[in-house]
Amino acid sequence: MKRFLAMRRLWFFLVPVIVGVLVFAIALKTRPSPEQRQAKELTASVRVIEVPRVTLIPRAIGYGNVKPARIWQAVAEVAGKVVEIHPQLKKGAIVAKGTVLLRIDPTDYHLGIAQAEADIRAINAQIAELNGSEKNTQASLKIEERSLDLIKGDFERKRKLHKQGTVSQAAVDQEERNFLKGRQSVQSLRNTLNLIPAERDVLNAQQAQHQARLESARLDLARTEIIAPFDARIAEVNVEATQYTGLGKVLAVADDIAVAEVTAQIPIGRLINLIPPHTAMPDDTAGVMSRLPDFLGFEALVRLRASSIDAQWPARFTRINDTIDPETRTAGVIIAVDDPYGQARPGTRPPLTKNMFVEVELKGRPRPGQIVIPRTSLHGSNVYVVNSENRLEIRPVEVAFPQTNFAVIKSGLKGGEMIVVSDPIPAIAGMLVVATQDDDVSVKLIKEAEGEGGVR
Repeated sequence: MKRFLAMRRLWFFLVPVIVGVLVFAIALKTRPSPEQRQAKELTASVRVIEVPRVTLIPRAIGYGNVKPARIWQAVAEVAGKVVEIHPQLKKGAIVAKGTVLLRIDPTDYHLGIAQAEADIRAINAQIAELNGSEKNTQASLKIEERSLDLIKGDFERKRKLHKQGTVSQAAVDQEERNFLKGRQSVQSLRNTLNLIPAERDVLNAQQAQHQARLESARLDLARTEIIAPFDARIAEVNVEATQYTGLGKVLAVADDIAVAEVTAQIPIGRLINLIPPHTAMPDDTAGVMSRLPDFLGFEALVRLRASSIDAQWPARFTRINDTIDPETRTAGVIIAVDDPYGQARPGTRPPLTKNMFVEVELKGRPRPGQIVIPRTSLHGSNVYVVNSENRLEIRPVEVAFPQTNFAVIKSGLKGGEMIVVSDPIPAIAGMLVVATQDDDVSVKLIKEAEGEGGVR
């Protein structure tokens, strides 16, 4: 009886469950199939620019310290006591060309001039005396030669008379003695005249010697004044008034303020990029080096960037240093700034003074028709190009050389193509993109490539 009641309760529980399962199965079989939807293609939004073709101004940056183009050392060329010093002969002061900075006692040199002049006057007197003696001797010689002719005539007549027996031998001998005496007198005068040129040469040599001593004394006197050879700024003073200075002592040092120079260290690769490819070097290498600024055609600019100053000066490329730094692989490029003090503007541009650390920008000759792109659009050696079907193309390119924010493309891109300047994630070749033109990036790229804006 109990077993029957248990089976009855089980059937009461199972029947509803079985009925529910059957109803659910019938519903699954009889319901309509769900509508099939086609999957939609994913797209990516990107920013693009049109690849520009520009007139490129290649640039390179270097840094260096300012130094004067010329440094003058005031070296004592004579010895003596310093008797006068210019009040502006002080470190940091600016003096004009021709300023007498100091004087050394000239007394000894005035005496030297007086002595040399006296010696010259004495020699001149001796030369004048010799000239007079020469004239007198020449006159005496003429007289003696005439007298000798007369004596010779008398001697010849008496010899003839002696042969005829009308004149004694003693008279002939006496006349011969007179003739020989006359010849001796003439010969003596001729010897005297022959020696006069040698005596004159000796006196002329002495005169030249005294004249040279006079010029040396005058030069020494001029050297007692130390005169500024150009407009200069005093860098060093090593002498005091009344101090004795020896020959060769450096009394002061002054820097030229007409031209300042900067030796900027620039990486060799950056420097080479300023020179157009395939530039032929003429056979006259020495001649080219002498006119290197004209041959290369670099333009230069010097900048000073400090906490509250951002100043710049127009400059000239003058030459390249003779050595390469083996550690940094940089070349020293020497830049000149004309009138670095005259270009000063109170509050905005200070004088370009010695040891200022400045930035130098070099610009090469313009290169028309160059393809440039932002450096951020480079992905290794590839760029993302949006084709005419608005699909992404991953294209390899060859970079000629990079600049600060852009790269110059040698091959792989054409002007007018659209490149992606944002970073699509993921970047899949052939993916559909929605492109938005980024005018700000395009304008900035063109300005920088054409020589505006900063560069590194």
